[in-house]
Amino acid sequence: MRESRTTRPVVKGMAKDELLALPTAVDLETANRALGLGRSKGYELAKRGQYPCRVLRLGSSYRVVTAELQALLGLAA
Repeated sequence: MRESRTTRPVVKGMAKDELLALPTAVDLETANRALGLGRSKGYELAKRGQYPCRVLRLGSSYRVVTAELQALLGLAA
């Protein structure tokens, strides 16, 4: 983990408190930010079925289950 200027612990692009406050499922943009992935790379991985955690396809959008994202980042309770 790195420290930001405000001394909040940061995990791969999002502070730990931000990650723990996420709703049950998040859009792919939010998950990409949490993982430190760019928009294009995140969508490419999701489209190929190679995203680092399970991605749900709902119509034309993608959702990531927050519990799986937190577990991947080592924040699971």
